[in-house]
Amino acid sequence: MTVILGAGISDISASYHLGKKGIQNIIFEQDNDWGGLCGNFEIDGFRFDKAVHLSFSDNEYVKELFSKSCEYFIHKPIAYNYYNGYWLKHPAQNNLKPFSLDEKINIISDFAQNTNNKANLKNYEQWLKAQYGDYFSEHFAMVYTKKYWTLEAKDLSTTWVGNRMYKPNLKEVLKGAFENKTPNTYYASQMRYPKKGGYKSFLNYMRENCNIKFNKKVIQIDTLNKIVYFDDDTNQVYDNLISSIPLPEYKKIIKQMPSNIKDACDRLKYTSIALVSFGFNRPDVAKYLWFYIYDEDILASRCYSPSIKSIDNVPNGCSSLQFEIYFSKEKPLNFSNQELINHMIQKSKKMKIFSDKDIVMQDCRILKYGNVIFYHKMENDRKIILNYLDTLNIKTVGRFGKWEYLWSDQSLLSGIL
Repeated sequence: MTVILGAGISDISASYHLGKKGIQNIIFEQDNDWGGLCGNFEIDGFRFDKAVHLSFSDNEYVKELFSKSCEYFIHKPIAYNYYNGYWLKHPAQNNLKPFSLDEKINIISDFAQNTNNKANLKNYEQWLKAQYGDYFSEHFAMVYTKKYWTLEAKDLSTTWVGNRMYKPNLKEVLKGAFENKTPNTYYASQMRYPKKGGYKSFLNYMRENCNIKFNKKVIQIDTLNKIVYFDDDTNQVYDNLISSIPLPEYKKIIKQMPSNIKDACDRLKYTSIALVSFGFNRPDVAKYLWFYIYDEDILASRCYSPSIKSIDNVPNGCSSLQFEIYFSKEKPLNFSNQELINHMIQKSKKMKIFSDKDIVMQDCRILKYGNVIFYHKMENDRKIILNYLDTLNIKTVGRFGKWEYLWSDQSLLSGIL
C-alpha cells in the first residue's frame, strides 16, 4: 500500500497518477477537507480561497487536467499598486504617471544614473538596486520585501527571483511616467479561474477517485517498521510513503532523528499568512482583480477580489476582498484576529476602498505555512533534510515537501512520481 500524507494539489496529483498506473494508494489529511492551499472556505454565501488565486500555467498537460475539471473564466493579468495615496498600474516602475513631478524625477534620474554593479550579486538588495536604482529600491521594492518576505532584502538570496520581477529599460520607465496606456509586462498573458466552486475546482477531475481519510493528523512515523501513527489513536502500515508535510515538521514526528538533521529543520524559515476577508453589500466595492500595498503602516502586503475572480464567490449583488498579512518568527504578528480585522477596516478607509456601512461579513484566519523564505544557504539546509528523508524512503511533494517556491501547476507536476 502506498500512503500519501496530505490532500493538497501535489498529493491529489500523486494519488491520481499512481491510480493511472494501477497502484493502490490512500490519502490521509489532517483537516476536514481537501485542497490544502488550493482549498477555500465559505461564510454566509461568500467564498474565499486559501492564498492560491489564479492559474497562469503554460504547461499543456496541466491545462488539460484543469479543463477536464471545470469551466473557467479567463482574466487579463492587470494588477495595481497602492503607495502613499496613489494608485498605480502594476508594475509600479513602468507606470509612474500618477506620481508628483518630484517623485518621478527622483525615481527616473536615479534609474538613468544607476551605477550599481549587475555582476556578482550576492543578495536580493543588490539585485534590486542593480535593476531599479537606489531610490526606487529603497522606497518601494525593499519596503515591500520586508512586508512580504518578513526579512530585509539583504538577508535574502536571489535564487527564487526568476522572471517574477520585471526589469524595464529607460524608455519604458519614461513612457510610463507620461502615459496611462502602457503595455502589460506581467509574466503571464492570461489568468484562469473556475466559474464555480473556487480554485480547488481545477482539481475535480484528479480528485474523483482519490481515497481520502480526513481528520488524520500525523504524530509519528516509524520508518523502521513502516507505520504512520495518527492523533486519533489509529495507525496505518505502508509499503511506500509520499508526503507533502512541511520539512520543519519532521523533527516532531520521526523518532531518533540525528541532531544535524534537527538543526537543519530548525534553521528553515517560512512565512505564515493572516487572511483578512470581507464581504460587501454592493457589487462595486472591488475595483481591481488584485493589488499590492507598499505603505509600511498598512500590515497587508496584497489583496485579491474573489468576486472579480468569479461572481459565483459572492451572493447576488455583492462583492468581496481578501487581504494577506505575512509574518514569521523573524517578524511576529502581535495582534488578535479581531484587531487585524479592525486594522484593515481603518486602513481601507484611508485607501478609500470601502466604509463600515458596506461590510456584511468579516473574517480573519491564520495559515501556518505561506511561503518558503530564501535566506542565504537555505538550499544547504534543505538538501540535508531531503537527503535524510530519501534514506528513509520518504518521497516528498509540493511546495513545503520540496521546500521550493512552487506555483500550483509546479506543485501538481511534483506529484508525478
